[in-house]
Amino acid sequence: MKYKKTLADLEKVAIKWWPKELEAEVAKSSVIPKLLETQEQFISVLKLSGKSPEQIFGVMDASDLPANLFLKHLVVLADYGGELIKRLGKEFEQVFAIDLKSKQRQLHFLFAGKKHHYTFKALPVSGLSNAKLKIDGEAIVTPVPLNDLAKDMIMLLLFGGSSTASDMAALERCDLGGLLGRPDEIDRYVKQKYIQVSRITTGASANSLGQIAQIYVSKYLRAKLDNSYQVQSNGRVKLKSYDSATGMPFDVVVSRGKKVVGIEVSFQVTSNSVIERKASLAEDRLLQMSRAGHYIAYVLDGAGNFSRSAALTALCQSSDCTVAYSEDELDTLVDFIQGKLDDSLR
Repeated sequence: MKYKKTLADLEKVAIKWWPKELEAEVAKSSVIPKLLETQEQFISVLKLSGKSPEQIFGVMDASDLPANLFLKHLVVLADYGGELIKRLGKEFEQVFAIDLKSKQRQLHFLFAGKKHHYTFKALPVSGLSNAKLKIDGEAIVTPVPLNDLAKDMIMLLLFGGSSTASDMAALERCDLGGLLGRPDEIDRYVKQKYIQVSRITTGASANSLGQIAQIYVSKYLRAKLDNSYQVQSNGRVKLKSYDSATGMPFDVVVSRGKKVVGIEVSFQVTSNSVIERKASLAEDRLLQMSRAGHYIAYVLDGAGNFSRSAALTALCQSSDCTVAYSEDELDTLVDFIQGKLDDSLR
């Protein structure tokens, strides 16, 4: 079995995005991974919706992108968060008074240089919030179909900035609808905006997401290895050559008798410098562990990590075993551990 993978070998078996069984837990820490995973679908819906303002509803019906996830994309891009949504709900009746002629509440806005109006179907509602829209926390991974409330919010988030009410309830920032019908500009705008959003938000959540990945690997190994193996999350390996008395740190340490496998886990769907720091230390760490008769393994996956190919290549080269994040790959890690530590009690 091939334990020491090249970058190309690793990418062939990588899953790139968080597995389904962890989506809800990941969403509690950060929704960005789910948004990046569905970014291309979101952009496709926008690109196909340039003929009329409400064409987007038909395109959404034909797509498999849930309405709450589509809404979350719009909320993030407009930077129209939970507090502003609550404010909109409280002020809605003042912002959108009943039209004397139609006896309805309407959004009057410009699209492609022409005046349009949209009649609200569900708003106002009591307690308008992220929770009510199902766009917060783990609710985001439960698909919600297109409904009247979602339609109302989509129109506001797309065209609020060009509406007659743009000076109220912070609607001036809701201007993405002005790009409909211009596919190249949509592509540039959304991707550039998500680069900015990722830089702002993923730093705070990177550690918690890393812990989710690490804990999952620890639990998986405990379930697959018998009681003669010790599996320690955030463990340390004491080495004579290492300059800290507490030992060399690893995300997971598996030991049996006197032999040890130190495991580093990195799953990043957005690119950051953590993987490069790991790579800069990898060669020396492998050398020190090998001298002591121990082993180093890496669990590496995530679309963001694969955008740092030089760092991943260095880690693959300075590893005794490199696997991706799927169950099959983690089973390969289990097999490696058993093969290397099976005689440690003799």
